[in-house]
Formats: sequence, C-alpha cells, structure tokens
Amino acid sequence: MKNQPSRRTFLKKVGLTASVLPFTNFLSAWPSTKADSLEVHIFSKHLQFLSYKDMAAAAADIGFAGVELTVRPKGHVLPENVVSDLPKAVEAIKGSGLLATHMVSNLLNVEEKVSQQVLTAASEAGIKHYRLGYYSFSKDGNIPQDIKSANKQFKRLAKWNKKLGLKGAYQNHAGKKIGASIWDIWQILQGIDPAYAGCQYDIRHAVVEGGQSWETGLRLIKDHIHSIVAKDFRWEKKGGKWKLLNTPLGEGMVDFPKYFSLLKKYNIKVPVSLHLEYPIGGGAEHGAKQVSKKDQQQVFEFMKKDLKWLQETWQAS
Repeated sequence: MKNQPSRRTFLKKVGLTASVLPFTNFLSAWPSTKADSLEVHIFSKHLQFLSYKDMAAAAADIGFAGVELTVRPKGHVLPENVVSDLPKAVEAIKGSGLLATHMVSNLLNVEEKVSQQVLTAASEAGIKHYRLGYYSFSKDGNIPQDIKSANKQFKRLAKWNKKLGLKGAYQNHAGKKIGASIWDIWQILQGIDPAYAGCQYDIRHAVVEGGQSWETGLRLIKDHIHSIVAKDFRWEKKGGKWKLLNTPLGEGMVDFPKYFSLLKKYNIKVPVSLHLEYPIGGGAEHGAKQVSKKDQQQVFEFMKKDLKWLQETWQAS
C-alpha cells in the first residue's frame, strides 16, 4: 500500500486512546499489503458518530486502506462547510496512514454554486473520485427525455472534472430513480470521456434489479467502472410480503465468487467501498451521529468480519 506507515510511526502519529476504541485489539488487522488484495475503503456513513481523527484512527485499526468520506447533507462534512471542514477531514485520514481519495456527494447540477464549491474544495484537498447523487424520473412519464437530461448534466460535470482532475461516478441503486437499471447509466455515460465520468458499480443493487441478468449488465458497463461497492442481501417473506433484507457479506444472494471471477476476467481492479447496511449497532448502518460505547465495539467487529471475508473471498476467486 502506498505511503503506509510502520506500526510504530502510526502509534506516534495517531495516539489512539482507550476512550476511542475501548475494546478493540489495537492494530490487530493492519491493512494487507499482499499484491492480490483489494483496496478497500470504508464508507464513512457508518462512522459518523466519531470525529474526523477518531474515525480515521478506527478505520486504520480495523484494516482499511482508506475512507470514502461522506460530503453531503447529514454527512461527515456538510456541503456548506466544505471549504473549512474537508481539509481537516482529509488531513485526519492521511494522518492515520490511509488514503483520502474518495468521497460521496449529492451533486447533480454543476451550475449550482454549492456544487462548484464542493468540487473545487475536493480537488484542492486531493480527492480524486466522487459519487454523485441520483437523478429522478419526471412525473410525466417521459423516461427517454429524462435520461437525455441526465446525460447533459453529467457532461457538464465531466467538463469540471477534467478541469479539476476529478472522476465522477454514478452508482446503480435499486429503486425508482434513474440508474436502478445499468442500462440507464450506460445511456447517461454516452459521449462522455470515461476518464472523467463513470459508474460506481454496486453488485447488491445489480442483483436486486437484474436477477440473473446482472452479468450482462456488468459486461455492458465494465469499461466505465471507477469503483465498486461491496454489500449483500436476500429476499425474505414477512407478513405475506417479500421484502429485502440486508446481510453481512457472504450471507445473502450475491454470488461473490462468480462476481469476483468476472472482475478478474475483465481486468477490473478498482477501489472498493465497503457498506454495512444491515444492523451493526446503534443505527450506525443508517449514519447515526450518536452511538454508545458498547455499540461502537459491535460496529468495529462487524467491519472487521466483512473486511476479512471480502479479502479472503477475492483471493480465493
């Protein structure tokens, strides 16, 4: 891993106290440096109950390569405070020996002043990748026109990305917004240089929406993937209705060995964002700002477990 400090150096720089991680086995899961390991970033939504410094220290202790920072309403960094707060968050992450190159935003329209401020601040802070928000379909039902409109918006963002040295990515997300289907995103990306705009591919949402056709969608979008999201789910019947249930990695319906074998076949080796959307303690799965010390320990343990499973499954696939 680039710029990874020694354990001794890290201990001196971070000075992690028992009050931050009172029950963890400190540095028990130092990031893997194996050539075939994944570069896994933790989605900071799940650590929003910690300060920038403590969040970074926890991520380093658990074994992540970096942090995908939430820069959006109710995130770790609020858009209106991006100029003052983003450099502090990035400094804290780098100070723990981690990568601070990814962020999640709610940006859609680069013509908005706050969007320009966020992009400029991100570039100045050394961020390289960011995820957009989600475009919506209009109520009049003109779906093709809505996708064309999203394509125009993304083209404008791509121009800013080129100027600022950024890469924007649109996540495929199950539901009723544009991008639930990989085919939506493929159309949004038409006429755009993939060096500046692409897809954050989410296998969980791809399987939810695509069933067995997710392999076709992956093949379609493979040349535009900038990063991937790792999470799992299964369908469960409750009260006579089928509902989605988020699960730890390997306990759901996503065929990760098959998925990873295809990523290797297509030579897709991009940063991974680990999401834990199932109950992990104190509402941290939903971005809770306050989590008890007892629940914090549970959050860290779930993260360690999923990270370990992810790396081992990748290497075995």
